[in-house]
Amino acid sequence: MNTPQDKEQHNTESEPTPSEQTVTDGDTVRVEVFYTTEKKLGHWTEARRIEVRARQSSLQLDLRSHRIPEGEIVVHLHAERSTVKLLVPDEAVVDETELELPDRSKVKDVQRHAPADGRRIRLTGRLQHSEIRITRGGMANLTTMFSREFVEEAQRAHRDGDHPALPDPSLPGPRPKDIA
Repeated sequence: MNTPQDKEQHNTESEPTPSEQTVTDGDTVRVEVFYTTEKKLGHWTEARRIEVRARQSSLQLDLRSHRIPEGEIVVHLHAERSTVKLLVPDEAVVDETELELPDRSKVKDVQRHAPADGRRIRLTGRLQHSEIRITRGGMANLTTMFSREFVEEAQRAHRDGDHPALPDPSLPGPRPKDIA
């Protein structure tokens, strides 16, 4: 049975632990994830440069937000035995030429060779026994909709009379509370 004490102990919005941190430094955001799973969904950043350090972790980064300024997005990675899933817009061009992929590291992108002329996302850094999965469009929407964070966002939006931003944060449309 859930008591008020149990709810306080299981609060998911606590202070970040040393294993999962996000630090903002001007136009650069640093995400550090060690031995855990972390999801950065929706409008989590407005920076165009993201530095990721991950060790034996799983990380999802949503890069579809309309709040990220126009231009190239640079994701600098240093990952060891980790999986990094990038949620990108449908027309995005992902450039992995500057990424070091020793050992059995790889980048999985089903639409890698499809012609596209959208936003450019440049991957740099080094992977060690790690992989990057690129998820686009509808599959990116489904990925966010089947998460605990989406359920919490939908409950918050319902309570506030708003629309959830997680399914597709690239849509800048007006929200009900903005119209008043």
